[in-house]
Amino acid sequence: MAENTKTGLQNKMIYGVYVRNHTEEGNFKSIISDLDRIKKLGCDYIWFLPIHPIGEKERKGTLGCPYANRDYRGINPEYGTLEDFRYLVEEIHSRGMKCMIDVVYNHTSPDSVLSKEHPEYFYKNAEGNFSNKIGDWSDIIDLDYSNKDLWDYQIESLCMWAEIVDGFRCDVASFIPVEFWKRARKEVEKIKSDFVWLAETVHQSFGCYARRNGIYSALDYEMFEAFDIEYEYDVRETFDRYLKGEITLSHHLDMVNFQEAIYPKNYNKLRFLENHDQPRIASFVSGNVLLNYTAMVYFLKGTVHIYAGQEYANKFTPSLFDKNVIDRNTGVDLSDFMRKMYEIKQKELDAEDYFYSKADDELDIAIMTRENSDSIKIGIFSLKSKSGLVEVDLKDGIYKNLIDDKEIEVINGKVKTEGSPIVISTAK
Repeated sequence: MAENTKTGLQNKMIYGVYVRNHTEEGNFKSIISDLDRIKKLGCDYIWFLPIHPIGEKERKGTLGCPYANRDYRGINPEYGTLEDFRYLVEEIHSRGMKCMIDVVYNHTSPDSVLSKEHPEYFYKNAEGNFSNKIGDWSDIIDLDYSNKDLWDYQIESLCMWAEIVDGFRCDVASFIPVEFWKRARKEVEKIKSDFVWLAETVHQSFGCYARRNGIYSALDYEMFEAFDIEYEYDVRETFDRYLKGEITLSHHLDMVNFQEAIYPKNYNKLRFLENHDQPRIASFVSGNVLLNYTAMVYFLKGTVHIYAGQEYANKFTPSLFDKNVIDRNTGVDLSDFMRKMYEIKQKELDAEDYFYSKADDELDIAIMTRENSDSIKIGIFSLKSKSGLVEVDLKDGIYKNLIDDKEIEVINGKVKTEGSPIVISTAK
């Protein structure tokens, strides 16, 4: 783990905002009026998808992808000015939240400032032309980190933004040398000692594919040398397969338990049901089932990520390339439920807890346990909203469901669930 990673980060929530799609106006100023609502969700960090100018050349869609960055040191004029962004960050800080921005350092747009001023910083194909190693990313060209002058430029850019913001979410961070990130972290720390680093580590199969094809892709345990939090993409594929009915719940939870076995005790995986690259969870599940999934994510060890619109159970996955404003009139609002789960995570779930889980595959119920020397916490999540008896590691007696304050009785080491999520906390 990064030497100064705080375990308390595991109990935080990061709220993801795509400025273009967050409001009709789609600019920095329009977000200010929504900050109080975001704060009430239980938000600690607001993460903005890339805020920099977008490339024109090979642009996808009508407006282009923010991950095709044209200028690392500029602001997308669609969103406003640097002064507008500074003011937005001040408003975020005034509400007790912090700000994180997206860092896209694997590649740039083909017409980026760097491609014109420093073509030697870029990867070239066999014909000597700008290119990228992953062919379907047609609107970007890859950088070449064997050039150490590129390191200096990129770190100078990070230090510039660290004067304003409080953290970086680093896009496909696994494709960039870990040694670069370690050096960058040290330099940024001179500016802001409590800065937070979040790595988008890659899916298990993607990392293996890259390495088989001679593309550098750092392993997750290596990435923890430089980052405080990293994506849970090492187990995401089993989650997706369970969601589609292809494998049992036990299969997925075995992988989650494996994380507890292979990482240091203070490891921190970003826990999410959806993000800007994944389908909306509400396109798969709804109602009480959605509540169970949501509660389970908060119960897991690790920082929680909520992608804007998730609280309204948006089903449509917004495009990165066009304008798709969040639908706030779905008739569903999970905000109070998310706030309750955030409070439980803050008050009851200790970052030092040991974690283990098991599944009732017949009922599709996850039974998760977190414990330390003082307390034990049980989460029961019925992922098909089925009723039934499940075994728990609790003494017989009456307990309280922290989610709805209803009494839960344990008889002969079993709890009867009616299909709603349950969280119990008790002293040992």
